[in-house]
Amino acid sequence: SQAITVFKLFFNTSFVCFAERLSMKRLLLLFLAAVLLLCGCSAPQVQDFAPDEAERLVIYTSHKKDVWWPIVKEFEARTGIWVQVVQGGTNELLEQLENEKDSPAADLMFGGGVESLEANANLFTPYHAEGSDSILPQYRSADGLWTPFSALPLVLIYNPKLLCAQDLTSWADLLKPELRGRIAFADPAVSGSSYTALVTMLEALHLDTDEGLQAFALNLEGRQLSASGDVLSAVAAGESWVGITLEETASRRIAAGEQLAMVYPADGTSCVSDGSAIVAGARHPDNARLFADFTVSRDVQSLMQEQFCRRSVRSDIVPTAALPVLDTIPQVTYDLSWASTHRDSLLMSWEFYLGSEAEK
Repeated sequence: SQAITVFKLFFNTSFVCFAERLSMKRLLLLFLAAVLLLCGCSAPQVQDFAPDEAERLVIYTSHKKDVWWPIVKEFEARTGIWVQVVQGGTNELLEQLENEKDSPAADLMFGGGVESLEANANLFTPYHAEGSDSILPQYRSADGLWTPFSALPLVLIYNPKLLCAQDLTSWADLLKPELRGRIAFADPAVSGSSYTALVTMLEALHLDTDEGLQAFALNLEGRQLSASGDVLSAVAAGESWVGITLEETASRRIAAGEQLAMVYPADGTSCVSDGSAIVAGARHPDNARLFADFTVSRDVQSLMQEQFCRRSVRSDIVPTAALPVLDTIPQVTYDLSWASTHRDSLLMSWEFYLGSEAEK
């Protein structure tokens, strides 16, 4: 063949004479052409590694990658199921599920406060996960609409270079004039934890909904952040003095050496769980149920507590000594049903009061 002839030309004794009549550039081009001809002698073998439909699972998650990644990878290794993950804010993903409800792309929502899942009950189908009897009663869903994942107390944070510990001890301190414009708070229409914070603050301060929202919007000076992770960054960088976030997030950032200190509000906090819920009409419901079971298994719950600074929802796992005993933290009575049913109206009122302050 032409390719073999070329290679013989390269390696026979007359090659030197031939090379003398060619420029180095032409010689190189001829050699490459020969290689390509040889490669083309046999058709390439193409393999399709795409999994069968029965071995797929699509998850929408509001968890950060360092939380969902090890859990998803271990689930894939144990089951052979191929998982596709779509990451975003809690409410952003819930809106996406609403838009897709006639033809769901996702099989399971993983993350978000359970009151947000409850408020969108029409998007999900009930399921009681395997091992539900081992879940602490206060974190169970009566109808199985969602499966709890971790218990998440809300905390206040501050920059110790900018504020003294005695200046931030309660929710009430967030309404002080000296902190006006110095509070980091994420948009509750995007962040599930921020929505939980609004409800918790209203309960702790015993304020009428409109009165409490207006007072807090005033002290924010009409400003809020686009994502919950921005709260800690703003306080650590000194852009804000104080902020509202979750215990697990604050604990991890403090352990990493950031300029942050954490406070459990003396007037009470909430400890609402996040969770997972199976999408109604999911294309892979059996795999979604397997993943829900996996999230509350002893292995995952132990890993979550040891590595993620999160509190387990299981009764048979000893709480980590790195965090205070939950019973020693003052807590409000968080009405999950009220928070779920009033979510839309509360967010509408919040947008109005925040917008009013922003225009001033």
